[in-house]
Amino acid sequence: MEQVSSAARPTSAMTGPDAAVTVRCGGVRGSIPSPGPHTVRYGGNTSCVQLCHGDTRLVLDAGSGIRSLGHELVADGVKDHVLLLTHFHWDHIQGFPFFEPLHDSDSTLRIFGPDQNGTDLKRLFERQMDPIFFPVPLASAAAELRFETVTDHPIEIRDAVVRTLRVKHPSYVLGYRIEVSGTVVCYVPDNELDGEGYGVDAGWKDRMTRFVGDADLLIHDAMYTEGEYEGRRGWGHSTFEQALELAEAAGVARLLFFHHDPARTDDQLDALVGSLRERAAARGCPVDLEAAAESTVIRMETPA
Repeated sequence: MEQVSSAARPTSAMTGPDAAVTVRCGGVRGSIPSPGPHTVRYGGNTSCVQLCHGDTRLVLDAGSGIRSLGHELVADGVKDHVLLLTHFHWDHIQGFPFFEPLHDSDSTLRIFGPDQNGTDLKRLFERQMDPIFFPVPLASAAAELRFETVTDHPIEIRDAVVRTLRVKHPSYVLGYRIEVSGTVVCYVPDNELDGEGYGVDAGWKDRMTRFVGDADLLIHDAMYTEGEYEGRRGWGHSTFEQALELAEAAGVARLLFFHHDPARTDDQLDALVGSLRERAAARGCPVDLEAAAESTVIRMETPA
């Protein structure tokens, strides 16, 4: 597994049966976009991640980071798009109206998302793009749109198997486990690991650990420090330490801290991750950890 430069863009070309799985972060911030001089290195766009393996391309969430990704997909001539949504809070869908493939008449866009009290997924986006809130209605989209509600059953998309688990965050929110060519990537951007309630039972923590078990890469909510968390219990987010504890218990190889607080500066993230990395190494923790950045592109060679 290696990290490559931000200039290296995933393409659909394969070099053989062992071609790598590539994960690219397009937006890593939580709650609201936070551009500015203090967030330049990690980025200010909200949640969006792309996973590629050969012709399989999955886009996870549609925060403001999806805008630039959409431009690149169109430039690359990609016509079949799959969007997996964890939930419908603003920071996970606010980039959707600006996703260029949405306005390409030659494109097909399959949109998966969790049930929200029986509300039709298409209706949720119609509300988002109602003229009261946005000037262009969903009905004007040129692409062919297919909306699919996620159930407990695995989803097969080309050579990927996608599994889901309800996580702890206000509304009905999913985490995703993607298994492709022997590689496992888990995406859990909003999750309060130590929170109470959220419609889950007492066995949830064990299920969560199994869900991310032995992942090659876990992208997990780490919005707060331990000190900040005490005043934000019930807000639906985890700490850096909680995310690392989960990764270590589950045998995860690599952890990306995600959903950064919009007020967190680049220097603060450097210091937090550096300190935690030193403490983890001192006690023999084997997890490779870092904070996700918009420049993060991770290439994972698939098993022979």
